[in-house]
Amino acid sequence: MKTLICQEPTKLVYQQREVPSPAEGEALIKISAVGICGTDIHAWSGNQPFFSYPRVLGHEICGEVSALGKNASQFKVGQRVAVMPYLSCGQCGACQSGRTNCCENISVIGVHQDGGFSEYLCVPATNLLAVDGVDPIGAALIEPFAISAHAVRRAAIKAGEHVLVVGAGPIGLGAAAIAKADGANVIVADTSPERRNHVEQQLNIIALDPSSHTFEQDLRQQFDGMLAAKVIDATGNQHAMNNTVNLIRHGGSIVFVGLFKGDLSFSDPEFHKKETTMMGSRNATTEDFEKVGRLMSEGKLSAEMMLTHTFNFHEIGNSYEQDVINNRTLLKGVIEFS
Repeated sequence: MKTLICQEPTKLVYQQREVPSPAEGEALIKISAVGICGTDIHAWSGNQPFFSYPRVLGHEICGEVSALGKNASQFKVGQRVAVMPYLSCGQCGACQSGRTNCCENISVIGVHQDGGFSEYLCVPATNLLAVDGVDPIGAALIEPFAISAHAVRRAAIKAGEHVLVVGAGPIGLGAAAIAKADGANVIVADTSPERRNHVEQQLNIIALDPSSHTFEQDLRQQFDGMLAAKVIDATGNQHAMNNTVNLIRHGGSIVFVGLFKGDLSFSDPEFHKKETTMMGSRNATTEDFEKVGRLMSEGKLSAEMMLTHTFNFHEIGNSYEQDVINNRTLLKGVIEFS
């Protein structure tokens, strides 16, 4: 099989490897499409922490079941599946409490072990989601949508609630789309005119410029004169994250799904007088993947909500720096294998 390997920072090479055989409980997947994540970009650049080389990147994966190991009979050969790439230990306190997304010993396919930039991959059958009614590109994007869905679930958003999503990258777009599908009144904030235009064209959601001097006034105008009840920050930007406490109303909640290397700093009196709820959101659980699969099959989520580029697996390894790393117009890309 053909495999694209990140040999070392800034070096991708194609290699031929033997097609693996599924062990007990595993399925062999013939990969159809794989999304390109910020993790894959940072790994190429050498800026991904806790990362070792060589590594086969790619954790946003859709494929067809090609073969099944023993005790993996819940799927059929030829069935389309999406991969849930988080392999949890099942033993730590987080796992035992059902929060496998923040397992103390988590291993992520495409990060801690080889992933989907390859024609075939063996995956535990328990980490597969049947997606027969979803096209391959859409199914490859279930994983980033699931991260968004987890953040929305952490925010406990209710129908009719005023929700501000800060940051219109793929995860912010997913969070806005899912909150809207759940019945919330959603506004997106992003400094990029191109991203704001994408939000309004593809999600039919109003997008505001947070750097505008009228931003708070414009936000209140959309939220019946109030600030947001819930803020989901998907920027990973220190300034934006520090400012979230100023964007919620009294009694409001903040969910950080974006992250940065450093410390948060905000006004404690502002935080306390609002009785702010502040929490982090990491990865996703089976429940989140299943919700996204259902919303996609119902037509409430689509690949176009975040997708801007598609690439060919057999070519992208030779143009990755130009077409991905240095592509200013790239919002979300998917590699196709056919």
